[in-house]
Amino acid sequence: MGRLGWGGRFGGLAAQLDGAFGADGTFAHDRLRFVDFVDDVEELLEEVARQERGDEEAADGFEEYVLRHYAGD
Repeated sequence: MGRLGWGGRFGGLAAQLDGAFGADGTFAHDRLRFVDFVDDVEELLEEVARQERGDEEAADGFEEYVLRHYAGD
């Protein structure tokens, strides 16, 4: 994202998602449901798309894609 010039927009993103992963870097299912995490990430991406391109539609489909990918579809 930094190479795209979006680095400034992602400064707080890691902090917002920090509690979703354990110290070993694996997703912390005991703290957050994966579907809720994916929904939160899509909302953050929509906000970035709105700020950068004026159109949150650029992030549409993220949640569906991720959930289908991890469900094996």
